[in-house]
Formats: sequence, C-alpha cells, structure tokens
Amino acid sequence: MSKILKRVFQLLLIAFVVVQFFPIKKNKAEGLSANDITTKYNVPENVLSIFKTSCYDCHSNNTVYPWYSTIQPVAWWLDDHIKEGKKELNFSEFAAYRIGRQYKKLDEINKQIKEGEMPLSSYTLIHTNAKMDESQKLIIANWVTALRDSIKAQYPEDSLKRPQKPTAVAK
Repeated sequence: MSKILKRVFQLLLIAFVVVQFFPIKKNKAEGLSANDITTKYNVPENVLSIFKTSCYDCHSNNTVYPWYSTIQPVAWWLDDHIKEGKKELNFSEFAAYRIGRQYKKLDEINKQIKEGEMPLSSYTLIHTNAKMDESQKLIIANWVTALRDSIKAQYPEDSLKRPQKPTAVAK
C-alpha cells in the first residue's frame, strides 16, 4: 500500500511541476482605456478609491495580482474569476456599454453592495482591505443614485430599458 501511495504522490508532484509551465495572460492594460467609466462620468476620488480597492481587481482591465497568482492551478482559477467578473461588469469598458446597460449596471452595483454580495467573501477573506464598511457603502450608494438620476433626466425612458426581442407572429 505504501508503494502505491508513494507512486501517486510522485505522479501528483510531477503533474504539479508540469502545470507551472502553462501560465495565464495577465489582466494588465497599458494606461487608461478610452471607455473607462471616468472618461464619461465624474467619479469623485473617494468613490474611485473604493472601487479600486474593492472592485477593480475583477471588474477592470488592470488586476493587482497577489504573490500566489503565479502558482498553478490557482492562477487558472483567478483568471477564470477575473474573466467572469469583467464579463459581468468592466469599469474599464463601462463607457462603451449602451446607455440602458450602464443604467442597469449602476442599479446592480447598488443592490449587490447593499446586500453584501460584492465584493465576494472569497476575495475579502484574503484582501481584508476590500471589505466595505457602512460609510463606504453609503458613499457608493449616493454616487450611484445621483448618477442614475442624472442619466434618467438626460435620456428617454425607453432607452434605459433592455431592448425586447421581437416575438414570433403566430399563424
């Protein structure tokens, strides 16, 4: 039995070493994106600071990687997590979203922060400084609400709703 366990351990060790040769492409952009949220909207420094600390690692084109991000399979897991986060909301591409999507995303930011869904507890477990206290949540909520009100005043209501897919006409 010990020979089998030793062999299994050796194979796992070899596999661990081999996967280290398959790195991920880092989520690092050169400079500020032309579509960054700050290019379209006034984001006060206190709001931007909270976003950078609590959101940008997964929701922008510039992740600050921890030391363990170079170790596989952790790097693959982080990469997948970042890709999913950016697919859901990307502050670096926010200005490129159609206005209705921007409006909806702002509402989702408010709801998820208020309900404690963001930042993820798996993230704040290691990045304790990313946890938002009640005053930070209020700062974000007030800014998001004011921005949504501004957008609502500027655009027709139907442009702020998700476009409906055409329904098939029954014969």
